[in-house]
Amino acid sequence: MTEDSKKHIDESYKDAIDREKDSLKKEDGSVPPEASFSFFVSTLALQASIFLGQIPNPATNKKEKNLAQAKFLIDTLSMIKDKTKGNLSGEEDNLLENVLYELRMQYVAVNKEDK
Repeated sequence: MTEDSKKHIDESYKDAIDREKDSLKKEDGSVPPEASFSFFVSTLALQASIFLGQIPNPATNKKEKNLAQAKFLIDTLSMIKDKTKGNLSGEEDNLLENVLYELRMQYVAVNKEDK
């Protein structure tokens, strides 16, 4: 593949992404958040908090507990930490470490309450 064809593919890809972003704009002009590791971790942590009964489920607006699902998400974040070791920025590593600590402490506390 020549250098010019690589540039053309890169530019075509960037143009396609820009068109997709424009098509995703909501009526109020807002755009979905950019994909990032921090957003991904925060999304999983939010889901775990919902299943721990810490915050209301947005679908039902009620606090609900599902400890098996919460444990699955905490274990998933732990696996991500193991698999990304040495490949994260300091900020990403700290975020993941802190999220895991908080979720594990919440899990232990909720698990004690239920016994």
